[in-house]
Amino acid sequence: MSSCVLVIDDSAAIREQVLRTLKEVAVFDRYKEAKDGLEGFKTLIESKADLVICDVDMPRMDGFKFLQLVDARPELQGVPIIMLTGMMDFNSKIRGLEQGASDYLTKPFDSGELVARVKVQLKIKSLQDELKKANELLKRLTNIDHLTNLFNRRYLAEILDGEFFRARRKNEHLSLIIVDIDYFKTVNDTYGHQNGDVVLAAVASLAQSQLRVYDSAARYGGEEFVLVIPGTSLHGGVMVAERLRQAVLEYSFPSPMEDMTVTVSAGVATFPSPQIDSVDSLFRQADEALYRAKQNGRNRVETMLVTA
Repeated sequence: MSSCVLVIDDSAAIREQVLRTLKEVAVFDRYKEAKDGLEGFKTLIESKADLVICDVDMPRMDGFKFLQLVDARPELQGVPIIMLTGMMDFNSKIRGLEQGASDYLTKPFDSGELVARVKVQLKIKSLQDELKKANELLKRLTNIDHLTNLFNRRYLAEILDGEFFRARRKNEHLSLIIVDIDYFKTVNDTYGHQNGDVVLAAVASLAQSQLRVYDSAARYGGEEFVLVIPGTSLHGGVMVAERLRQAVLEYSFPSPMEDMTVTVSAGVATFPSPQIDSVDSLFRQADEALYRAKQNGRNRVETMLVTA
């Protein structure tokens, strides 16, 4: 994977010196430069660098303002920034470090010191990236149902709380779909629990395939799944549920279940509604709709009962 450094300084001579020093030891694969903080920030947005070397005192936008802009962009968090200054001003150094600078180098700088400080920051970034990946994996293992690869019930509660708060604050729709595999006990009794797991995983995959990137699907328990669909009306929620119902109905399972037809029932509820003032009432309305779908013959989608 290629690495990139961005050098920001209003002095072309300083930029050339820094770039030449780094190229001599082949620390990076790509080298970019900018003559002030504004140009440097635009360059960093367009092509993220692995490390930035930035002068403090520059026209248009100085190094401190550059640090503030970087700090305001979540996607730029973790990029090490070494500040260059010709001033022996400890207050400026402290200010820069407090605003997010990783290190300081005073001009005129020693080439060996520059390379050493750059390598230290790259090593720290590498360790931080590894830690971030490990934490993401741990979070995934904690939040994912291992059989279906959907979110688990515990994490579903967090998702619903966040989406409901957002929908209420922005006065937007939030649809909730509860899906249950019909007669799933018969599948387990006829084909065994191992093949029952195949059915669960297949239905979960079909459910996931109906969703947008910002929708969520979770295994609520047993053969029951929950889909969280932000920004979607009741009609839109029904369409998602119907597509899933039809996809499951048409799905061909592997041997020995090739002749088996699996169906699902679903209940849909949507906020805002006079009946819904919380996550609990949203869930209850969807669950009651699912119950009606079961009572009315299964393999169908029912919605919450809308009142004036």
